[in-house]
Amino acid sequence: MKPPMKPPMKPPMKPLLCLCMLGSLLILSGCWDRTEINDLAFITGSAFDRTKDGKYLLSVQIAIPQGGQSTGGSGGPPGKFFVLSATGVNASEAFELIQKQSSRRLFTAHRSVIFIGESLGRHGINDVLDVFAHDPRQRLKTYMLVVKGETGMRMLETKYPFEQVPVEAVKELERQRTEMAVTLRDYFIAASSQGISPVLGAIESERASSDGKDGAGNLFKLAGTAIFNGPRIVGFLDANETSGFLWATDHMKNSRIFANLSGGKGNVGIQMHRAKRRIFTHMRGDKVQVNIQLEGVASLVENNTKLDVSRPDNLAIVRKALEDAIEERVRHVVNKLQKQYKTDSLGIGQEIYRGHPNQWKRLKNDWQAKYPEANVSVSVKLSLLGAGMAGPPLQLYDKEIVK
Repeated sequence: MKPPMKPPMKPPMKPLLCLCMLGSLLILSGCWDRTEINDLAFITGSAFDRTKDGKYLLSVQIAIPQGGQSTGGSGGPPGKFFVLSATGVNASEAFELIQKQSSRRLFTAHRSVIFIGESLGRHGINDVLDVFAHDPRQRLKTYMLVVKGETGMRMLETKYPFEQVPVEAVKELERQRTEMAVTLRDYFIAASSQGISPVLGAIESERASSDGKDGAGNLFKLAGTAIFNGPRIVGFLDANETSGFLWATDHMKNSRIFANLSGGKGNVGIQMHRAKRRIFTHMRGDKVQVNIQLEGVASLVENNTKLDVSRPDNLAIVRKALEDAIEERVRHVVNKLQKQYKTDSLGIGQEIYRGHPNQWKRLKNDWQAKYPEANVSVSVKLSLLGAGMAGPPLQLYDKEIVK
């Protein structure tokens, strides 16, 4: 009789359990490169300027966390922010020099605005922007603005009463998109595209106090558009010109437009709801003909005339005055870009490149000379809503109203 077979021996569990525990220690030990928030200095805005000896001055605005004991920085309210600056032969060297001034590691992911001093902009900005194209830590959604008539560092030091950190106010102004709002990404796309020159929004400081002295009364406001030819600023468009430029480039958002009626019969104002632009290009040999068609939908918000605009014939008079005013404004911008600045910020060359690629091959090398000679026409078609509710001005006697 065979002896009963013994069951197979189970491997000991303790060594296996120990191996699992050791492995979990390696996996669950946390991030080896973790950085605590208390070790970071959050940059909210940066500014680039040009020094007299041709170097680059980089300034950064750093937010001070709640509970910080600092008394604030240049021009800032106590405990809210401060500004650090350094000069270098390029942006990277200046940044490293600023890092040596900070006890915390500089953190750029929260930066919302980059300021460019006008002096630097007129000499060219390619060298200071190269670092943003290669460093993955830089956010391409950051807004860029040219500081008109001043240094970028001055803007970082300027107060704004509604925000604890002034750069946040600039970001909110840009988000309203009442004027030109351009990000790093927008600039790089335009600068690397055929047939279009880049632009940037402009900003400037203004004095809240009537005596004009420097000090706590400083504020800032959006100030139109900076026009570039290549990497250099060649001029500016003011707020009214920027309104026409936004429409001509299909970037018109919520905006108000005013027009005077002929013969000194008063003025009217509208609030834009929708705006559309179409560009048609025609080639006749080397001659370029361009037709810019603008269409918009708006509401009448102000009627400083004696017209009862609820009547169709009076509404037609108002609409024609508004269309003529918009057309004149856009024509003025086109002429200024063609004749004075000689740079294609409207992207007419880009439209030729898309619609007539073969002709563009012949034109592109000589487009800088051909663009000012292009024949550009502008037409406007406007639809007005709510004119029936507007009616005549309520402060007028019935006999004064033109029906």
